[in-house]
Amino acid sequence: MKKILTLLLSLSCFLNFGQTKLSYSSYLQVDYLYGNIIAHNPDATAFLQGHPTGFILSYNKRSFGEENWQERFNYPDFGYSLGIYDYHSEILGKLYAVYGHYNFYLLNRLYKNQLIVRTGIGLAYNTHPYNKVTNNKNTAFGTYLNSSTYFKVYYQHENIFKNIGFNTGLTFIHASNSNVKSPNSGVNLWAFTIGLNYNLTPKLNNNTFIPSTESKKFTEPIKLNIAIRGGVNESEIIGSGQRAFFVASVYADKRINRISALQLGLDLYISPIVKDFYEINKTIPFSHLKEAHEFSRIGLFIGHELFINKLSIETSLGYYIKTPYVYQAIYYETLGLKRYINKKWFASIRLKAHAANAETVEFGVGIRL
Repeated sequence: MKKILTLLLSLSCFLNFGQTKLSYSSYLQVDYLYGNIIAHNPDATAFLQGHPTGFILSYNKRSFGEENWQERFNYPDFGYSLGIYDYHSEILGKLYAVYGHYNFYLLNRLYKNQLIVRTGIGLAYNTHPYNKVTNNKNTAFGTYLNSSTYFKVYYQHENIFKNIGFNTGLTFIHASNSNVKSPNSGVNLWAFTIGLNYNLTPKLNNNTFIPSTESKKFTEPIKLNIAIRGGVNESEIIGSGQRAFFVASVYADKRINRISALQLGLDLYISPIVKDFYEINKTIPFSHLKEAHEFSRIGLFIGHELFINKLSIETSLGYYIKTPYVYQAIYYETLGLKRYINKKWFASIRLKAHAANAETVEFGVGIRL
């Protein structure tokens, strides 16, 4: 899935990644990466001019159970990272990105050898976006400013020599503008990473983890959610123009434990670009579009919400039960972040896509009753 979303600089206060207190134990990391661009569509073959290289610099703060949720996720790290990527392509240029990230430990936290999964989301700047005259082959980036996400699976060993350690692994990096402006095929990159970590608090006893005081049993009745979202986007026809869109969602969720809930609901999409795309294509002979006079769409979806703390991650798979014609696909998927303001109200960012084609990045508010 191509995306998403998202937006660390302008929304760092909004997200805060569920942290109210951060441990004073921290460390730095630097990773060198060498990889390949994934040819996820025919246009991407034009970008394959070399092997991308770059660096990921990160600052990480450990958790020790100061809050109950931390034990549920094996005491993860929270941090910030900076990515510097050279695609070695005259078409794509370079990408500079900033992220907020979590490190999730897969093994016992007392082990010296650790296997870690990192998820990061943020903003990226591309040096060579699409230009009709000077760079019309760059169908990946239609704007200078883009969203970027990365997923990293790596081995880490700290304090091998004094407070210097070693890390290595594999990283997936995605960047695109989430269809705010066409073109927007985005770039997906797999890379091998190798680097060092530096412990800023070497004298700290890292073996002290605070157990959770919350009850292991947890039940909650079915909840009704109502959300209103919106933003701007452009159809896949370059130059067709950016238009505002509106999304209303109504869904029920049922918590199956403290960290997971299942969802079932409906999305209503009011997307002027669907009408724009229709009217442009109707002027083309043999476009095979059926007659349409009303362009709203309704999707039926099933989903999952992962509760971390005040932050949660939503994923869903939907099917259009009402659509004027098939725009990109009849199925869609979403990936979103929710930040709970209190026990009921939340703010959200959500990416909607049809397989590898993003359609919207949506900003909204909602209530969980």
